[in-house]
Amino acid sequence: MTQPAPLHFVTLLGSLRKGSLNGILARTLPELAPEGITITSLGSVGDFPHYDQDVQEQGFPAPVLAMAEQIRAADGLIIVTPEYNYSVPGGLKNALDWLSRVTPQPLAGKPVAVQTVSPGGIGGARAQYHLRQSLVFLDAFVLNKPEVMIGQAMSKFDTERLELTDQPTRAYLTRQIAALADLTRKITPHKSESV
Repeated sequence: MTQPAPLHFVTLLGSLRKGSLNGILARTLPELAPEGITITSLGSVGDFPHYDQDVQEQGFPAPVLAMAEQIRAADGLIIVTPEYNYSVPGGLKNALDWLSRVTPQPLAGKPVAVQTVSPGGIGGARAQYHLRQSLVFLDAFVLNKPEVMIGQAMSKFDTERLELTDQPTRAYLTRQIAALADLTRKITPHKSESV
């Protein structure tokens, strides 16, 4: 029996905090990926300077160009982020502002899944809505469903061991990764070819 071509996704983390629940989630994704899919992390959004066109005119910072190239080379992107003040963290927005100015634009036509984690009840939904607006401008192909908004997160993570322990959540994440793979193969038909 033949298998579809393997896929490689990268994760962009919107949090800087060492013990971040979103960071735990992002680091868990490789072990949840279905067969034939690999997932690796991008660099930190904290490595980007504040966006400034004057800085851009002197040349793009190395971390921006490195991340842009990793995104461009990947088959898809998974953005994992907390919600800050009903929106996305400033560091993530800043990274997207930098990446939007790189030519060719690395997110254009790229399949993207979004995941949020929050101790609150709605799991970062408002951050997702704002992020999706930015991704429309960047011309990304954002996966609509299944949506991953992990609410009441303190009951699903072991913060001492830095692990996602809730099995239904882990299974749901695997389903979303599989759906991102399906989207990727629809919009890049050569990835559907058997090997």
